[in-house]
Amino acid sequence: MESVQAIKQRFGIIGNTPALNRAIEKAIQVAPTDISVLVTGESGVGKESIPKIIHQLSHRKHNKYIAVNCGAIPEGTIDSELFGHEKGAFTGATQTREGYFEVADGGTIFLDEVGELPLTTQVRLLRVLENGEFLKVGSSKVQKTNVRIVAATNVNMFEAIEKEKFREDLYYRLSTVEIHLPPLRERQEDIHLLFRKFASDFALKYKMPTIKLTDAAVQTLNKYRWGGNIRQLRNIAEQLSVLEQDRTISAETLTGYLPNSSSNLPAVIKTSKSESDFSSEREILYKVLFDMKSDLNDLKKLTLELMKSGNTKDVEKSHEGLIQKIYGDSDEDDAIFEEDVTPSNNELLSIPEHNINHDIPETITDKYHFAEEIEEEETLSLQDKELELIKKSLERHGGKRKLAAAELGISERTLYRKIKQYNL
Repeated sequence: MESVQAIKQRFGIIGNTPALNRAIEKAIQVAPTDISVLVTGESGVGKESIPKIIHQLSHRKHNKYIAVNCGAIPEGTIDSELFGHEKGAFTGATQTREGYFEVADGGTIFLDEVGELPLTTQVRLLRVLENGEFLKVGSSKVQKTNVRIVAATNVNMFEAIEKEKFREDLYYRLSTVEIHLPPLRERQEDIHLLFRKFASDFALKYKMPTIKLTDAAVQTLNKYRWGGNIRQLRNIAEQLSVLEQDRTISAETLTGYLPNSSSNLPAVIKTSKSESDFSSEREILYKVLFDMKSDLNDLKKLTLELMKSGNTKDVEKSHEGLIQKIYGDSDEDDAIFEEDVTPSNNELLSIPEHNINHDIPETITDKYHFAEEIEEEETLSLQDKELELIKKSLERHGGKRKLAAAELGISERTLYRKIKQYNL
């Protein structure tokens, strides 16, 4: 069995990161077997090297090795490409054609971007993995093939399975052994090594002196996030080799070639939408409607109390919190409230004060009966939405009612009442 260092030299792999070495070790160990391998990692990390290592170290190395980019083949023709077709199977099929699985019989097939396969093709592929059988497009004759499959993807397979874009049974058949290649940003010590290798290669290719980086430029190179990984680093090295007259590259010069280099400050980037965010316009509209409904209910309740008692001072004293919520906490707001609700000529309220401790006449009760039933007129959908908004706000602020009430635009007392109402 060859050593990791020997494999690196043989296949031109640069780097000494432990995660990279571990991936190569797994490839060496699994190569003599016929089990399926799934290579995972971001785009541009060099996943295509692992299948080559596995093939060359296996007993199939003298047979064919075929690499297929599943994402580059149109959905309508991928079955024909992989499994072949019979003459007349579809429009344009003027002759029988062998597919990759038939051509590579006894060898290895590398399915790159396997996560992009259509679901119908995934069913065919699963059958090949299970018993080595397949059908050509337009044929009823079952054919056998002895092919080892190595697949690769940059897709999060568990998310794809959850979204029903990839079959779970196929994933477990492909990933008998999973080999993960780390992104370039996690290989800090390898970035400059790779850059020097690419700079040397391009100097030889274009017959020009090799470019070199200053110490400050090396630091800039290592701090960059490299979203495109090794592929992006190679492109940057090629651009600098061709375009720069000065063969010593400073940090300022290098920065000009790095996309969005000015925004590469450490930051926590949220890639998924939080359930507690009011990011939907519909949710914001619901919140505004609930605020308006709540204020309207409070006003109707206050109006009914005034009509029952006819004494504004008593009502103001007993409902001080409600008045502050509606009209504000400042003295100026209180003065405005007093001015607005105090009857100046007994025309606004015609109920005498001696009715405070007596029953309200039946006619008046019927007249304002709608105000007592306002809480019962809520639709179920609005109640559910209100409950959802309260839950989200409490989750957002770690259960702190004061902050949640401020965000929802209601008082803490009202929020506490709603929490008890909904048994939160």
